[in-house]
Amino acid sequence: MPKIVDARITVTRPGRNFVTLKVICDDGTTGVGDATLNGRELAVASYLGDHVVPCLIGRDAHRIEDIWQYLYKGAYWRRGPVTMTAIAAVDMALWDIKGKVAGLPVYQLLGGAVREGCTVYGHANGTSINDTIAAALEYQAQGYKAIRLQCGVPGMASTYGVSKDRYFYEPADAALPSENMWSTARYLRVVPDLFKAAREALGWDVHLLHDVHHRLTPIEAGRLGRDLEPYRPFWIEDATPAENQDAFRLIRQHTTAPLAVGEIFNSIWDCKDLIENQLIDYIRATVVHAGGITHLRRIAALADLYQVRTGCHGATDLSPVAMAAALHFGLSVPNFGIQEYMRHTAETDAVFPHAYGFADGMMHPGDAVGLGVDIDEDLAAQYTYRPAYLPVNRLEDGTLWSW
Repeated sequence: MPKIVDARITVTRPGRNFVTLKVICDDGTTGVGDATLNGRELAVASYLGDHVVPCLIGRDAHRIEDIWQYLYKGAYWRRGPVTMTAIAAVDMALWDIKGKVAGLPVYQLLGGAVREGCTVYGHANGTSINDTIAAALEYQAQGYKAIRLQCGVPGMASTYGVSKDRYFYEPADAALPSENMWSTARYLRVVPDLFKAAREALGWDVHLLHDVHHRLTPIEAGRLGRDLEPYRPFWIEDATPAENQDAFRLIRQHTTAPLAVGEIFNSIWDCKDLIENQLIDYIRATVVHAGGITHLRRIAALADLYQVRTGCHGATDLSPVAMAAALHFGLSVPNFGIQEYMRHTAETDAVFPHAYGFADGMMHPGDAVGLGVDIDEDLAAQYTYRPAYLPVNRLEDGTLWSW
């Protein structure tokens, strides 16, 4: 059995900051895991280097579940984004090792494929409705069957999801958090017009999605959902902060628009009540922030009992390592719904060579052994970390709001 003899942590910035763990075994087999926590990267790197890696040395790399439980229960201080991102990195690396030793891609170890590929959605954004529709038409021409729509809000200098570049959006844009302005009233007026224009331009054979980014109260979210119902949204994402999960019960009372939430969730306990009470339709917990493949499978199994499907986060704060892991998971889980996909820059792709690919609106992890992705450590060393924080949001009167 392969014994863990070393583990290296790489912090690099090929376009944006990433933290990567490489686990090394005594037979020379290596595995990689993503440990990126946007805006808090060094906290995870320290947690891994100071507290996790020393506990891995000498352990049997095949004992994935046992090591997961050891890192979760053994720390006493459970859950939280730093802990669960660190555990996820170890978990991904161990599945990568197991696949390489077995000579199989990870999805085969998870029971094999239950679909031909993972349907993904792209991000269409623009400063105006017309700009967003133009971007959406480009995605449709590229074969995307699902597209997220975000547009600028009149009177606001900046809007979440709207970038200077149509394809490469990175909101962590400053060494200290920049401040944005927000108006719920103006936002609620523009989104229905955006969806109306999208249906007129794109037709009804493409799924349309929208991300609220936790900015509405439950009753405001219910109003938005009702306004969008005629345009059949695939989902409304993060309609309201999920700390008070009964808030989603109130939204349900006012709209039949499907609801998605969970990209900032860290464990099954964050979404247990939402799933069991069928207050959501899609769970967006991600492989890198919710404890890796091992724990995400547990979340999906619970969700499957209640006809809740997966819709995992997949923005560029997931490195290609996590994207590969998400695709192996998505290809094998029965209640897969959709996978977010934001393409990485050429610099990122060069640092993380990978086997996954996109065609006809779907992605496939490929059939390379393990996760099918690696890190070029020499190239990564040429890109130096620098602080990059997510913005904060304020209402027009100065009140701090959810960004």
